[in-house]
Amino acid sequence: MPTEYLWQNPTAALVLGYLLGSIPFGVLLTRAAGAGDLRQIGSGNIGATNVLRTGRKGLAAATLILDALKGFAAVWIAERYLGGTGVAAGVAAFLGHLYPVWLRYLGGKGVATLLGIVLALHPPIGLVYAVVWIALLAIFRISSLAGMIAAISAPISAGVFGRVDLLAPLLGLSLLVLWKHRENIARLLNGTEPRVGRSGGASPRANA
Repeated sequence: MPTEYLWQNPTAALVLGYLLGSIPFGVLLTRAAGAGDLRQIGSGNIGATNVLRTGRKGLAAATLILDALKGFAAVWIAERYLGGTGVAAGVAAFLGHLYPVWLRYLGGKGVATLLGIVLALHPPIGLVYAVVWIALLAIFRISSLAGMIAAISAPISAGVFGRVDLLAPLLGLSLLVLWKHRENIARLLNGTEPRVGRSGGASPRANA
C-alpha cells in the first residue's frame, strides 16, 4: 500500500468510532418516549442508571444495550473493513460517549460502552467484565461501584488472557471510567452513595 494511503484506515476508524460513540441514546430514547430531557433529570447524566430514574425500566435497559452495541459496532466494523483498526475505533467510541460534541462534550461515564468494546476486542475479557458488573450490582446494589470494578477488571483480564497488546488501551479507558466517577468515589468514601432501587434520599448527582 502506498505510504500516502497508510493514514486512511486509522483516520476512518477514529472518525467512525467517535461518531458512533457520541450517539446519546439515553437522551434520544427518553425524549422520544415523552419522559423529558434526561439532562434535567437526576444526575443529568446520559447513561442507563439515570434513565432508570425516569421510572422507565425498559428505556433504561434499551439505553444500556444500545450504549454497549455502539462500542461493539465501532470495533467490529473497524476490525473487518478498516484494516484491523479495532482498538483505535474502540478508544474513539469511548471518548465519543464520554465527550459527545452534540451535547457540548457532556456525556456518560462509559461503563456500558466499554463493555461493548471489550466484547468485540476479546470476548473472554468482555465475559469477565459482564459477570463482575452484574454480580457486584446484585450484591451491593451500587451502580457506580459495580461499574468501576468491572472497568478495572478489563486490563487485568487482558493480562490473564495473554492479550498484552490490549493492556495499555484498556488500562487507559478504565482510568477514564474512574475519573468520570470521581464524585461517586467521594460519596462511596463518606457513605452517601445511593443504591439502585432505593426510594428517596438519593443524591441529585448520583451515578449514571
